[in-house]
Amino acid sequence: MTDPQNRREFLQLTSGTLLAATTSFAAQSAIAKSPNDRLVVGLIGCGGRGVHDAELFRKTPNVEVAWVCDVDDARRAAAASRFEITPERSVGDLRRILDDKAVDAVLVTTPDHWHSIAAILACDAGKHVYVEKPISHNIREGRLLVDAADRNKTHVQHGTQSRSTGMMIEAVKLLREGVIGDVRVAKCWNIQKRGSLGRGQDVAPPAGFDYDTWVGPATMIPYRTNRVHNRWTWWYHFGTGDMGNDGVHDIDYTRWGLGVDTHPTRIVAVGGKYQFDDDMEFPDTQQVTFEYPGDGHPGSQRMLIYEQRLWSTNYPHNTDSGAEFYGTRGQMFLSRRGKLEILSDRNQLIPIHVKPEPQNDTAHVRNFCDAIRQGAKLNADALIGHLSTSLCHLGNIATRLGRSLTFDPQSERIVGDEEANALTHRPYREHWATPKGV
Repeated sequence: MTDPQNRREFLQLTSGTLLAATTSFAAQSAIAKSPNDRLVVGLIGCGGRGVHDAELFRKTPNVEVAWVCDVDDARRAAAASRFEITPERSVGDLRRILDDKAVDAVLVTTPDHWHSIAAILACDAGKHVYVEKPISHNIREGRLLVDAADRNKTHVQHGTQSRSTGMMIEAVKLLREGVIGDVRVAKCWNIQKRGSLGRGQDVAPPAGFDYDTWVGPATMIPYRTNRVHNRWTWWYHFGTGDMGNDGVHDIDYTRWGLGVDTHPTRIVAVGGKYQFDDDMEFPDTQQVTFEYPGDGHPGSQRMLIYEQRLWSTNYPHNTDSGAEFYGTRGQMFLSRRGKLEILSDRNQLIPIHVKPEPQNDTAHVRNFCDAIRQGAKLNADALIGHLSTSLCHLGNIATRLGRSLTFDPQSERIVGDEEANALTHRPYREHWATPKGV
């Protein structure tokens, strides 16, 4: 069974408020605010997800969206108009927002390769951060962000919104209470029908788009017609594939339900481009297995399995996104689409009284604001985001190289494989945003 202390800590959560007891970390924060204080936030990245998140903040009581930042003039102008931002607060350089002492928090909704970097800069400027998934482009950047949040005593909330969804909280509570016995294995899936990336061309960047800043501290490569605006996900240089783009949601709540709070030690993966003959560098098909050895004795091991098919609409339980937890006394099916089912060890349906609820983005934003104002415990802090996102990185590395990996959770290095270990970080060009310690 799960450690009793962890269970007691978890049960402090309530589905009504989604808050936890004040932690020593929050109590020590020098920049905590009164519950009645107005929160001033800035949006960094004005694409579709950024605008969605900013709307949630604007609808949260006593929150002002005061700045917008984007390197695309048209997107920035549209966001400025939508949120009634004055021209002097509609900028292409995120440092302008970070220099404003009135700003309490920023929303980082950029392409993946800017997520940790922008968040680290914000933490070092004393800002709290709501950063969209995945929390990092690579494992090293994720660790640097965890360190930055700790160093500056700033709150960093990762955009895995299932952590603040009442149904998911209740489901994990049931797992902790042993509704299906000891959970040994969990499997999640990301199965959906994506379109082809096609073949692009290297051309000059369009007018009104600051490509140099968009690339940021990453090494420079040519602008390509199918590489920006929602398509960077599929490129090694800027994205994390669909495992990091969408699969990270299911990986996160599967890891949560499985009850593991460290990195795995062994990663085995197969997959590749089984469907699309295009420029996409990441696989459209993956099967990845992660092993957590515990203390090495029987009963402490755990296994997490991830399945991905981006060319199919045939998925388990009639849902594109879900997880199955296998325990010694039964099975739980759980989906962030608002589905929950529990079977006994004889496959008999177990009646439960948990209200179905799809992923609750609003509650996640509220939890973040409550952490800043009241010292509430974050539901998806930087370390939680780092541990879940690192599974995506490790799975992609193992799939890319076509071999199993041994990982050291303490040093966060791949053991005995320098080619694989080189992919846990990245080269940078000389740039003002290049993080220290890389």
